Amino acid sequence: MAQQKNEENQLVKVRLDKLADLQERGQNPFEITKYDVTHHSEEIKENYDELEGKEVTVAGRMMFKRVMGKASFCNIQDLQGKIQSYVARDEIGQEEYKDFKKMDIGDIIGIKGTVFTTQKGEKSIHATEVVLLSKSLQPLPEKFHGLTDTDTRYRQRYVDLIMNEDSKKTFIMRSKIISAVRRYLDGEGFMEVETPMLVSNAGGAAARPFETHYNALSEDVKLRISLELYLKRLIVGGLERVYEIGRVFRNEGVDTRHNPEFTLMELYQAYTDYNGMMDLTENLYRYLATEVTGSAKITYNEIEMDLEQPFERITMVDAVKKYAGVDWNTIETLEDARAIAKEKHVEFEDRHKKGDILNLFFEEYVEEHLIQPTFVMDHPTDISPLTKKKPENPEYVERFEFFMNGWEMANAYSELNDPIDQRERFKAQEELLAQGDDEANTTDEDFLNALSVGMPPTGGIGFGIDRMVMLLTDSSAIRDVLLFPTMKSLDK
Repeated sequence: MAQQKNEENQLVKVRLDKLADLQERGQNPFEITKYDVTHHSEEIKENYDELEGKEVTVAGRMMFKRVMGKASFCNIQDLQGKIQSYVARDEIGQEEYKDFKKMDIGDIIGIKGTVFTTQKGEKSIHATEVVLLSKSLQPLPEKFHGLTDTDTRYRQRYVDLIMNEDSKKTFIMRSKIISAVRRYLDGEGFMEVETPMLVSNAGGAAARPFETHYNALSEDVKLRISLELYLKRLIVGGLERVYEIGRVFRNEGVDTRHNPEFTLMELYQAYTDYNGMMDLTENLYRYLATEVTGSAKITYNEIEMDLEQPFERITMVDAVKKYAGVDWNTIETLEDARAIAKEKHVEFEDRHKKGDILNLFFEEYVEEHLIQPTFVMDHPTDISPLTKKKPENPEYVERFEFFMNGWEMANAYSELNDPIDQRERFKAQEELLAQGDDEANTTDEDFLNALSVGMPPTGGIGFGIDRMVMLLTDSSAIRDVLLFPTMKSLDK
């Protein structure tokens, strides 16, 4: 290890010496402020017939160089990909060619020249000018092995994007997915809004918030755990269709599907219910898959998921009956629920109510089977403090969770708009908080005041954008779709 570090230090020293030489000769690359780029690599290849023989200017990072006496080849990598350049001493000048030969892999260069095809049939640029735009002082990973250490990939995403083409494609795809989400919702008459991240009351989800102190107001505040309560205030204000795409923060662990800060999209639509949200979800996912992958059938981890067919709709009670063999309609009391849980070895806590235990059965027996797009409907009221009860059966609410690949992809309600009922639900949450449930909600008086002003019947839904991107890009971990995932400090 010490020998490797010493070799790395020597390589850095060589590059620093080259930079010092350039600076002494008045050729400091860091003093260059701009370079006029006319084309990118793939653009040249795709439009070769019209560009052949014409002058183009490209810029990017030099990833390969082969010097052959009076002529050389190099490859530069830009946003779109790589393109080869033929660099000859007699074309760019003797001194300029000497400087080119001293350039390192990783340097950022600009090339002007004409488009042509080599004898081996590779579309290339015959250089008339090569300019060093920025000196790379840190050697890149060895080209044949790339950057394979996952910890380093996440910590040094900038190197990962240089070395791993698939990684770059994933993040380009992520941007396209989010743009497509916006296009779809804008086309459906939704209005994009922004709501506070620093809040006095972090509600709208079952999660523990991060807490901080606001010095100017001498108040403790929290980072939001959801977008829900402020967006509903806007529905009260008459903005009938609103959505927000933004970061939320939950003080929880890290695994392949969880990061403490992640991107959530929530939308709310007045005068509809959770059935309307199911229709919207089905149409949105079908649209996204077609837009970004070219097909409504997607493959994740070699499993095909068909978004063309109508999505399955099943109640939580029926799902537990199907996969756990327990008919919850026959479970009448909390004691009955605890007894069947013990029999089936489903662990629960003393604070858990009958509805909580049903949800534990669902998590234990059902989730892993929900590979194809599935809406699981009608959750227990006990675990749904912000949702309208089913009029015909108040033990359950008008709520669904959307599943694919065994993952929860979205959570939706017919929103509770009764301020009296909502106050009672908050009171029950406060009791859970007192019993040690640090993910329970607390009473939000301003939100209750907003409901008292009057909120129309409303459907709402929250989508996990990161999991959506994971599915559509066939990425195995959430860290693979977050540019800068949360990592433990190396100083600790």
